[in-house]
Amino acid sequence: GCHYHEGEMGLPKDLKKSIGLCMRAAELGSINAHAHLSQAYYNGEGVEKDMKKAEHYCERAAMGGNVIARHYLGLLEGIHKSNHNRAKKHIMIAARAGYDNSLKMIRDMFTAGHVTKEEYEKTLRAHKDSQDEMQSDWRDTAVDVYLKNHSSL
Repeated sequence: GCHYHEGEMGLPKDLKKSIGLCMRAAELGSINAHAHLSQAYYNGEGVEKDMKKAEHYCERAAMGGNVIARHYLGLLEGIHKSNHNRAKKHIMIAARAGYDNSLKMIRDMFTAGHVTKEEYEKTLRAHKDSQDEMQSDWRDTAVDVYLKNHSSL
């Protein structure tokens, strides 16, 4: 479904088909489909903009382990609900799982006094551990091949 959304892999851009395929994939348990649907409802792409549905699909993706969805769930909590404690927890979880954008936000929160030194240090250590776990020669080779084949990135 995501490839129809972007018009990738030789497929035509077709938002309606993309949403339909993602709905079916989400029903079958695809975490990435939940994340894609969350973005679609948040931005109103191929569907009517709906913050409740955006949050629902984002929660499902985050619960399934999608760290980017966890990050965005934190943003939804903070920006749209003003629940800053809960937002901080979601963003901290994503940072500890190795998501760089979340770590930057935690750093900014620390600088602004919204995160304690202990929380920041614990998050930094967990982020580094997560990054170290994911590091491998095979992963680096795969990234190089992907970037070579998708040179427009």
